[in-house]
Amino acid sequence: MRTIPLKYGADADMNNYDVIIAGCGVAGLYGAYNLSRSLKVLILSKMELTLCNSSLAQGGIAGVYESPEDSPEKHKQDTFVAGGFENDPVSTDVLVNEAKIDIAKIIELGVDFDKLPNGDYHRTLEGGHGMHRIFHHKDATGAEIENTLLKNVQQLENVTIWENAVMCDCKKTASGFSFLVLKDGEYTVCNSRCAVFATGGIGRVYEYTTNSAIATGDGITMAYNMGAEIKNLSYIQFHPTAFNNRHTRECFLISEAVRGEGAYLKNCDGERFMQNYDKRLELAPRDVVSHSIIFESKKTGSDKFYLDITHKDPDFIKRRFPMIYSNLLKAGYDMTTDMIPIFPCQHYLMGGIKVDTYARTTVDGLYACGECSCTGVHGNNRLASNSLLEALVFSRRAAADISEKLKNRGKAFMPYDFDFCENAPHIPSGLRTEIRKIMQTAYFVIPDIPALFAGYERIIHIKEILDTGRFRIDKDYVEARSLATVAYIILGEAYKIASENAELTPQPAFDAPEENKKD
Repeated sequence: MRTIPLKYGADADMNNYDVIIAGCGVAGLYGAYNLSRSLKVLILSKMELTLCNSSLAQGGIAGVYESPEDSPEKHKQDTFVAGGFENDPVSTDVLVNEAKIDIAKIIELGVDFDKLPNGDYHRTLEGGHGMHRIFHHKDATGAEIENTLLKNVQQLENVTIWENAVMCDCKKTASGFSFLVLKDGEYTVCNSRCAVFATGGIGRVYEYTTNSAIATGDGITMAYNMGAEIKNLSYIQFHPTAFNNRHTRECFLISEAVRGEGAYLKNCDGERFMQNYDKRLELAPRDVVSHSIIFESKKTGSDKFYLDITHKDPDFIKRRFPMIYSNLLKAGYDMTTDMIPIFPCQHYLMGGIKVDTYARTTVDGLYACGECSCTGVHGNNRLASNSLLEALVFSRRAAADISEKLKNRGKAFMPYDFDFCENAPHIPSGLRTEIRKIMQTAYFVIPDIPALFAGYERIIHIKEILDTGRFRIDKDYVEARSLATVAYIILGEAYKIASENAELTPQPAFDAPEENKKD
């Protein structure tokens, strides 16, 4: 067994930090910016710096800020209705009441929200909201916030950012945490007093997702393996209006804001249908719209659905949705004259690593922020545009708690002795593809109960292969292990619910395919 040699002498502290943040999206960057400048901080970016779910967020950020006609209580009520009243009331109070703090702060840092001719901020409407409270930068709000935060954090002398740095493992130690990092083909051990997981979602566990390539649930898996409590991982949001391309694993999102500006949902016959399912029509919450599309699909025997905004002024559409317009045009659709093919697609995770209102997990010194965390604010269905707000509010609160905690530094660093299996074989081909197929079949919008039972048994076997086998610890292994663990937890939760609430006989396990498709 080859392990990474520890450094002593002058270089002993080179890779020792007060805080290591895994993830370079909005939660990770804003947390780093709000940490005390006296702390030595390392941010790990799995791939290129702006490749994250944050950058893909189109619609905007919800919040009550300089809005006399709106109130945090109204925002809270809309959040509760969308979340099926399963929302944590304390965390949701924090979210809606502190929105004004972080919206004001990112404006101060340079985020350029769209304004009206009179100079007031333009606030748009999205599904589930009773008020116009969505601040946005055209239809690329996430990218605007991400790029602004990155520019500010890169100027901080106490923060180091490693690009293309894969977090292969993280272990709890007597002095804090040790990270095994694969960067530029070399393995490095980094140590920290506190750790922040801001690793995003789990979208790549599905065949089709709106999520970026980094969304494989790495932080959730490593927190789980350290004993952190994971909560409601089966609470997965399927966005109703992903562009129905189905030629690529990553599906382009048609923002909720398009419906907010008056677009209609139409079935295969070109007819509106939401009036048959919900009085809020196209502006019902996402889970309602996704379920309605599936019901309508069964009714019509077709999976052809469309979003139609052709009745609006073409110049307005181009100004309001320049990115969506451009991307659709490249795909052969002019949204000013053509209906847009859409279908539900995996989009967001409401559950995750359980945290309190300061983003503290059940593992001492470990924090989780953003989509990988479960603050409880989303209930069983996230209200549109609450995700960027959650990332800001709770990463700021985590930074305040860490800064206070680390006023008095702890004992000397005690690194973990990692084995990275350099000469071991690569993982078996096809495991990730098989996991995605199982999840897409068994647990999409309306779960397929027989497939759920069978898929869960097969996932247990795949997870055992990856957990007990000796494979090279590289990016492929890390992602396969994460996908298997995430699928295991999701289907385990769903299996338990299905077993308790239905008299169904579990089906035999899937046989492993003779020829797996290429990962």
